[in-house]
Amino acid sequence: MIEINNLTRSKINKKFLEGVAKKVLKEENKEGVDLSVVLVGEARMREINRGYRGKNKATDVLSFGNGLNEIVICPREVKKNVKKYKSAFQKELVRVLIHGILHLLGYKHKKGGREAKKMEEREEYYLSLFNF
Repeated sequence: MIEINNLTRSKINKKFLEGVAKKVLKEENKEGVDLSVVLVGEARMREINRGYRGKNKATDVLSFGNGLNEIVICPREVKKNVKKYKSAFQKELVRVLIHGILHLLGYKHKKGGREAKKMEEREEYYLSLFNF
């Protein structure tokens, strides 16, 4: 089951995000995996990031595995990505969702290396499926 909870005032197409998540999980042969996606405000994201990673700043996406399979996304931070990368909000939202799912599935992106390249290639592949 995939559950999407929007705790912000940002207008989010939950069905679309659910479809993205299902597509990625299916392609990764992980159909049937339960996944919770929560969209939170900047202050809440800062709290979560500080509590779990010791970083006192908001970030665009965090993933929590170990049976939780939860992805936390901050739409306000995603909007900053839009400006930074000269992209569209929907595309950046999908990018961070894909990024979070790949982390839950064991992909890593530590500075450089083969694993980082593999994760980046998978992200780009999945983004290409949604015609942005």
